[in-house]
Amino acid sequence: MSGAPQADGELEDFYAYPEGLERPWVRVNFVSSLDGAVTIKGRSRGLSAPEDQRVLGLIRDLSDVVLVGVSTAVLEGYRGVKRTEVRSERRSRLGLSPVPPIALVTRSCSLPVDSPLLTDTLVPPIVLTCQAAPADRRAALADAGADVVVAGDEQVDLPAALAALDERGLRRIGCEGGPTLFGSLVESDLVDELCLTMSPLLAGGDAGRIAKGTGVGVPRRMRLLSALHTDESLLLLRYARMHA
Repeated sequence: MSGAPQADGELEDFYAYPEGLERPWVRVNFVSSLDGAVTIKGRSRGLSAPEDQRVLGLIRDLSDVVLVGVSTAVLEGYRGVKRTEVRSERRSRLGLSPVPPIALVTRSCSLPVDSPLLTDTLVPPIVLTCQAAPADRRAALADAGADVVVAGDEQVDLPAALAALDERGLRRIGCEGGPTLFGSLVESDLVDELCLTMSPLLAGGDAGRIAKGTGVGVPRRMRLLSALHTDESLLLLRYARMHA
């Protein structure tokens, strides 16, 4: 990366979560084209590049839990987070669990029971759902090994869901989307930090934006923490919420 820390240790310090957290801290990570597309041919991978994937992996390494909407997880082919030599060393040194669990937000418990998130994982996923989810679906996922958390009645109550993660000692939350979950986090004023990679592509088409929802009465103001650029012309931006 140009004009930025290059060694893994320097990047680790650069993306470190705040010390001494006393509540859940939500860091959202997204990639977008220059003209605002969040996907190419329906998936985000067409926008990504090796340096962006390196930062994504680093954020996972530093997080207690990976938060993602179930539709994004299924579409992008998520599996449980894997051990690597670098990940194992880093997380052991930082006093974290060997790998972070995946926490899925789903109103209807629509995750298939044969999903790799259940069949190809080192730690059980956490399913954050609501009372309106069919009881048989909740039971099936629990029987398949998921930690099923009911948070809310008709919709997933995100503050309650984050509180459930907090009860499990999972405060460093790395959110990987998708747009509907990000939009809901924005509406609930739960976003502490946004890591946004600008991919040097003009995608056109009708792809959505990185956040989708009903919007907020007053836009949430953020402040720029850093801007790194790579030899591949990616721009990696970090913004944090501004407190009154």
